[in-house]
Amino acid sequence: MSQSFYLDELSIDQTASRVFTVDDAAIAAFADVSTDHNPVHVDEAFAAASPFKGRIAHGMLMGAYISATLASDLPGRGAIYVSQSLNFKRAVRPGDEATVIVTITAIDLKSGHVTLSTVVKVRNKTFVDGTAVVIAPKRL
Repeated sequence: MSQSFYLDELSIDQTASRVFTVDDAAIAAFADVSTDHNPVHVDEAFAAASPFKGRIAHGMLMGAYISATLASDLPGRGAIYVSQSLNFKRAVRPGDEATVIVTITAIDLKSGHVTLSTVVKVRNKTFVDGTAVVIAPKRL
């Protein structure tokens, strides 16, 4: 369910979440769009011999899922991405359900900058975390 908020409607600790299924089609499409065809993502035989013992999703695919949650849910439509830090703690694999959770930690009403903690969880464990800054839309 998409929703959008203006800057004056946002509050500290406001949160949103979205679930993404990390399937082969998403990994292949991301490899094509990003031109990142690292065999650890796309070649099962190669990946089986890697330290991961199988294919893993692109870390930046999780970043894209965070972006989608910010653009679709909190703050939503009209938000402008300013920055994002990402810490990759565990590898997301094909078939995983990734839950993105974004939570507002700071709001600057003058600049319109909103800081959010960003977390990607799989099976209720944190796989990726970080901090995002967006400019939230203001009422005209």
